[in-house]
Amino acid sequence: MQSMAATLSFLKLPILPNNPCHSNSTFVPHPFISAKLNISKYDSLNPQKLLDQNINALKPTCLSLTAITLPFLLETKDALAVGGEFGILEGRTLALIHPIVLGGLFFYTLWAGYLGWQWRRVRTTQNEINELKKQVKPTPVTPDGTPVEAPPSPVQLKIQQLTEERKELVKGSYRDRHFNAGSILLGFGVLEAIGGGLNTWLRTGKLFPGPHLFAGSAITVLWALAAALVPPMQRGSETARNLHIALNALNVALFVWQIPTGIEIVFKVFEFTKWP
Repeated sequence: MQSMAATLSFLKLPILPNNPCHSNSTFVPHPFISAKLNISKYDSLNPQKLLDQNINALKPTCLSLTAITLPFLLETKDALAVGGEFGILEGRTLALIHPIVLGGLFFYTLWAGYLGWQWRRVRTTQNEINELKKQVKPTPVTPDGTPVEAPPSPVQLKIQQLTEERKELVKGSYRDRHFNAGSILLGFGVLEAIGGGLNTWLRTGKLFPGPHLFAGSAITVLWALAAALVPPMQRGSETARNLHIALNALNVALFVWQIPTGIEIVFKVFEFTKWP
């Protein structure tokens, strides 16, 4: 605004008299400028009249230049100032969204892990059934080819038990539910991880490198890495599956370790912010 006011003031300044040492000189603009500003040869002899006739045409240009250069003329401290400039974005309501959402995502992470473990049981149970079937001995028959009736062997009983368990697991649709939970966790987790840092900057004008920030960054990276292993997992890679489990286990451990520092930050939010 200061630059714009200066420009407008300049437009209102009167024309200074000619230098006495050059009182006999005349102002003759370049022919190209005369054509663009509609200046006749008689008007060029009178600088005051020349400015009066073309002041309205010059004002929009000056204002446009002011608008372009205004951001560069602002002082840095004004652009980075914190103390009410961002309104409700600096308030307690927005600051509490991050811990509330992350608290929910922590329990949702445990739920997603449970769904993934149940889907793993569907696969491992079938593998166990296939191995047990290899141990089943052929049914004895009489000389005329009639099967001999005999009670089920322990191996056959185990196969029946696992088959029933697998049928119940398949009904739970754990594969699709785990995939959907992981997608939601990745989307909202990354969104709120970035949002938490942005909110801190809005409230304080800076970030605070420390355990909470570093652990949160690591958790976000682990979410991305675990999601990147999905394609090889779908192709049946056991290495990718085991690495996926290990990354998510480390993710949960970091999440638990981050909770105390998060609670400390919540206390500071109540100390240094106001509603809303």
